[in-house]
Amino acid sequence: MMIALTLLLPLQPVTAEAILEGERHHPVQARNGMVATSHTLATEVALNVLKNGGNAMDAAVTAGFALAVTQPRSGNIGGGGFMLYAPGNGEAVEAIDYREKAPAAATKTMFQDDDGNVVENRSRFTHKASGVPGTVAGLAMALERHGTLSLEEALAPAIKLARDGFIVPARFTEGLEQARERLQRWPATLATFYKEDGSPWQPGERFRQPELADTLQRIADQGIDGFYEGKTAQLIVEEMERNDGLITLQDLKNYQPGIRQPVHGTYRGHDIYSMSPPSSGGTHIVQILNVLEGYPLSDFGHNSAASIHHMAEAMKLAYADRAEYLGDTDFVEVPLKGLTSKAYAEALRKTIDPAKARPSTEISAGNPGAYESPETTHFSVVDRWGNAVSNTYTINFSYGSGITVDGAGFLLNNEMDDFSAKPGEPNAYGLIGGEANKVEPGKRMLSSMSPTIVRRDGRNYLVTGSPGGSRIITTTLQVLLNVIDHGMNIQSAVSAPRVHHQWLPDEIRIEQGISPDTVRLLEEKGHKVVTKSAMGAIQSILIDAEGTLHGGADPRRSTSSAMGY
Repeated sequence: MMIALTLLLPLQPVTAEAILEGERHHPVQARNGMVATSHTLATEVALNVLKNGGNAMDAAVTAGFALAVTQPRSGNIGGGGFMLYAPGNGEAVEAIDYREKAPAAATKTMFQDDDGNVVENRSRFTHKASGVPGTVAGLAMALERHGTLSLEEALAPAIKLARDGFIVPARFTEGLEQARERLQRWPATLATFYKEDGSPWQPGERFRQPELADTLQRIADQGIDGFYEGKTAQLIVEEMERNDGLITLQDLKNYQPGIRQPVHGTYRGHDIYSMSPPSSGGTHIVQILNVLEGYPLSDFGHNSAASIHHMAEAMKLAYADRAEYLGDTDFVEVPLKGLTSKAYAEALRKTIDPAKARPSTEISAGNPGAYESPETTHFSVVDRWGNAVSNTYTINFSYGSGITVDGAGFLLNNEMDDFSAKPGEPNAYGLIGGEANKVEPGKRMLSSMSPTIVRRDGRNYLVTGSPGGSRIITTTLQVLLNVIDHGMNIQSAVSAPRVHHQWLPDEIRIEQGISPDTVRLLEEKGHKVVTKSAMGAIQSILIDAEGTLHGGADPRRSTSSAMGY
């Protein structure tokens, strides 16, 4: 078994010089199977599934449940997400939507006061912040459609990790220390994740979660009814009723994941497949790639002023469209064909000045044509048959709402903040929401999650995706550009310093590692450039023409790992 573990502390910047230095910047290589996740233990149990004859979906679902135990700040059974499945034989790519839904009692103005003003934190740190969880139903559906293991078999490693415990890494302790004030206000969260004296578990100590183990065991014994009905459902509803929450037994019983057609585009001879609405990720990755296809990025050079300028201008245009048009297509019409068309990209390209930044105040949503139909985690898996899974799921903020279901041992999401609490008002990530993403009963909130699979000559080529809130789209985009335009190996593509622009605020956000000369040139073009903490934690696998698998784990998350055999 080959293994590459990242060695940096969480959110530590990656310098340009570090890209080509050290073992962690060389991809892990294997022939038979590869797993890249944000936690070593999840990577290990998923790889064991592949080694024992399981396929990519078996390994992915096993990893998904294991992360719910080992990485409670983002891995989850109390949230939701999106998955792409690409068969190794070249058959159609499938998208599985298990995004959370608004409860039936949700209303458009539920996060506003009587005067119509948004109430700070109501959509983030209360029981009303939680959408109906989708992870359990989504992973179960994916396994049933494409796996060979039973749900009980896929859950077994997670149950063992929860009941027997696991050795705490430094990142686990640091997260609990940083979020202590927010988490310890809830008695069940305090009892679940902290010691009796209120201190966090320390690196090297064994952390056990018996209530979560029992919850997972009920799913293993009863299938999804062990979560959406029966004891676990009752515990969720009692938690809601005690605290003015909205989720009911009927909401849980009615929840269903969905099968979607992924967004598809092409870029320099590659087929790009990514998540469709209610995620905005795939739409805008394809839209930005279409705009950038008209520029010689490889000639501009990686992270040169010219490359970053054109990337930022294209990003602004896409995020302006996101605010206007994107929402749950079960409720609103999204001009998906127009947004992802080459013709629309050409029209947008004409508005970009190669010498000067265009102020965001001068940018509004474009006209894409007729209507047609930071704390998250991502993992990628490829098996010996070339089948690929790209999965991103979340409870939104780190530790979600901070609220643990008393007696069930898992955290609730605060995904309701991803709706427009009031159209035109920014959410926690500064993203402006429009009428298309208003709160409605049973509706899925807009997301930026972007699980992505690239095919070349009809074969699976690149499997990738990232956490990072509004920066998921641009993080995933840059790994694609780093591989396709700049010819980087997958680990260097993952490790390279990143940039981000989301229209509002009007600034290019960069990581450390971008040249000061480049920053000066960007400022001369009229850009405001700000250096902030690291963006994303992308887990990627590249399959070369000979069938060798190359794994790239993101050093921005200290527990990330890629393993193959």
